[in-house]
Formats: sequence, C-alpha cells, structure tokens
Amino acid sequence: MKLWGGRFQKTTDRLVEDFHSSISFDQRLYKQDIQGSIAHATMLGKVGVISPEEARQIVQGLKEILTEIEQGQVEFDVAAEDIHMNVEQLLTAKIGAVGKKLHTARSRNDQVAVDIRMYLKDEIKVIRGQLRELIETLLTLAEQHLSTVMPGYTHMQRAQPITLAHHLLAYVQMFLRDMERLADCYKRTDVMPLGSGALAGTTFPLDREYTAELLGFAAVSDNSLDAVSDRDFAVEFCAAAALIMMHLSRFCEEIILWATGEFAFIELDDAYSTGSSIMPQKKNPDVAELVRGKTGRVYGDLMGLLTMLKGLPLAYNKDMQEDKEALFDAIDTVKGCLMVFRPMIATMTVRKENMAKAARGGFTNATDVADYLAKKGVPFREAHEIVGKAVFYCLQHNKTLEELTMAEYKQLSPAFADDIYDAISVEYCAAARKVRGGPAPEAVKQSIARTREMLQQI
Repeated sequence: MKLWGGRFQKTTDRLVEDFHSSISFDQRLYKQDIQGSIAHATMLGKVGVISPEEARQIVQGLKEILTEIEQGQVEFDVAAEDIHMNVEQLLTAKIGAVGKKLHTARSRNDQVAVDIRMYLKDEIKVIRGQLRELIETLLTLAEQHLSTVMPGYTHMQRAQPITLAHHLLAYVQMFLRDMERLADCYKRTDVMPLGSGALAGTTFPLDREYTAELLGFAAVSDNSLDAVSDRDFAVEFCAAAALIMMHLSRFCEEIILWATGEFAFIELDDAYSTGSSIMPQKKNPDVAELVRGKTGRVYGDLMGLLTMLKGLPLAYNKDMQEDKEALFDAIDTVKGCLMVFRPMIATMTVRKENMAKAARGGFTNATDVADYLAKKGVPFREAHEIVGKAVFYCLQHNKTLEELTMAEYKQLSPAFADDIYDAISVEYCAAARKVRGGPAPEAVKQSIARTREMLQQI
C-alpha cells in the first residue's frame, strides 16, 4: 500500500520505492526517533490534544518497541521508507488505531530534524570524550620526554633544537581547539525543532518548551521554516570533523616519517603495524597511513553536504535525505580513527638517542650562535651574516659548530669567547628557551599544568 497515498491512483514503482527509501541507513536513529515520539505523545496528552490514556498507551507501546529493536526482534520494512514510518507501523500493529494519533501536530520534516539533532548531540559527547583521552595520553607522554631533544623542522629541513614534549604539545593545542569547536557546534545543535510541522507550525496548542525539557534541549527553534530546513549544525560538525582529521593526518604523516629507517625516531608497537606479503623484513605503519587516507572521506562528507544544500529553496526538500549518510560517515570515520590512533601513540617506542643525534646535525644551533653574538652587542643582522659564514666554513671543512676551535671562532668575530661552547649544546639551546610556549622543560611543565586545568573547564 502506498504511504500517504490518498490522492494517488497508482502504487509506487518498486524501483522508486527502493530509491526513495532511507531505512537502510537512518535505522540507526531508532532510539532518538522513539525518544522524540515518547516526548511528543506525553506533551500531546498534557495539553489535551489526545487523552491521558491514549498518551499512556502510545508511550508504553513505544517503550516496548525500543526494547524489541535492541533485542534484535524487529526487521525493518523498506516499503515503510524510513525509521519514522517503520516505528509508527510497529506501534499501530501493537496498540491499534490509537497509534495513528502519534503523528498529530507533527511532520516527518520536524521529526527527522529533531532525531538528527539528538543523535548528533550524543555523538559529539562521545567524540569530545575521545579527544580528551587522546590529550591526556599526549600530556602523559610529554611528561616522560621533557628533556628528550629532537630537531624541529621548517620546510622539512632541520631548523632548531626542541624537545619531544614540546612537539607533542603542539598537537595538544590542535586537539584542544577541536574540543572547543565541537562544544560550540553542540550549542547550535541543542535547539529543538519539533513543533514546526512541515514548515508552518501547527494549529494545535502545543507546549514546545515542555517537549524540549523532556528531550533535554536547551532551546526551542524560533522559526518553523528554518527549523525544518536547517542543516547548518550538520555542516558545522563535518567542518569540525574535517579539522580533527586534518590534525590527525598531520600527526600520522610525522609518525610515518619518524618510523622510517632514515629517521628512526620511533618504533611502532607490533599491534599497530603490519607486514608485507612479499618482503619479510617490512614493518609498515598501516594504521597511521589509513588515518591519513581516511581524512579525504571526511572532507568529501563536508563538501557533499555543502553542495547538496547550496541550491535548496525553503523549506524541506527531498534532497535533504542525503544529509544522513554524509553525517554518519563523518561521525563513524572520526570515532574509528581516534579509537586506534590513541593507543598507537601510547605504545610507540621513542628512540631518544636517534632524536638527539639528529638534533646535533644540520646546524640546528646556528640561530643560538647568532643570539649569542647579539647578547654580546653585535647587531642581529650582522650576527646572522657572521654565523652564515661560520656554517659555510664548517661545510667546507667537514666540521660542526661545536667542533670549531676558539681561533677559528675569533677569525669570524672577536666577540666570541669560551662560553660559546656552553651556549650551543643542543640540550642548552632547548632548555634556554624558557619563554611561555617554548621547549624548555619548565615552560613545558607550565603548559601541561595549564592544559590540565583547561580540560576541566571544556
């Protein structure tokens, strides 16, 4: 039988029925759909649109259906199109004609809008929890490597000595911003559209604030046209998810590089690595590579949503059915990547000596030599030129800055003294940068303390 088919003379073509149906993917909204319906029926009973007894029957029937779904006793019907009609059909079959009153003063347009918002609110909480755990893991790792010196890079060239703790805290800042963005997105998702009807509200005397209270929404939508057609919150989430994935991908790129024989800064745990089908010596960072690769999926989800919405007039259009698969995929991808990324980082072995050796090469302390001269009164631009000549001299004579004799230093500038050797050890170079946000152990400790305090507030 054709749904809502009073004005039609033909049944829906089977191909169209399959094409039109969304139950294959929106069935995951069953819990939110039933919760929304329970609140709606309770409110209808409260304001007298249906009797208290009818409301009681509907609520009891919906609770039973929820239990049956969770116990795997329900097989959804493609012909019923979506999760909303499937639940309503199940309810009517269970309690009879009273079940048909559930849809009073409600449209599938505001029903799906409230379902998606409830679902996304739950998932945002989960993902924020995963980010919190990742940040805690990175902070713990940073505390273990306050003095682990490594080269910092610009343009993928060794630049200046830093510490692994300092490097890890850079990603902590990224993930903190991700948490804040999700909290912001949550605020705009936490608005209840139910009661907006198809687009113009309803003539029934609804108590929307009471429904919002039952469902745990902080606010009620203020325009029915916008309420049923708004998917900004979904786009905003996918944008936040894309940034999370970008941060994970950048981190994974470094993990992949660090795990190579050329860098040898870390070794990944066997549980988070794979082998080769033909080369027995290989240990591949496949988890990190997959996270890097899956980033493109979430970018695609974001672009799909934006493109779907960009040409839609108000209010609801069937195109908007396409919002769910993109949103669900972004949620699933981010959660899946965070689930494996955190333990991969937590279990990796850090090769401290290799990091320190790399920090001592590539003249990463050249800036410190220039700073040394500047502190001796040499204008920095002049100091920069002197050190550039010193590096060129070292390259010609296969030496490092630490290996230059005092006589060689004096030929470059009379400002050099014996204390230059203390000033250019990579350990000192990192430890001397005590400015807030710098790599010195004491600065990093303060940053960790501030981060832990911030975590309690967001």
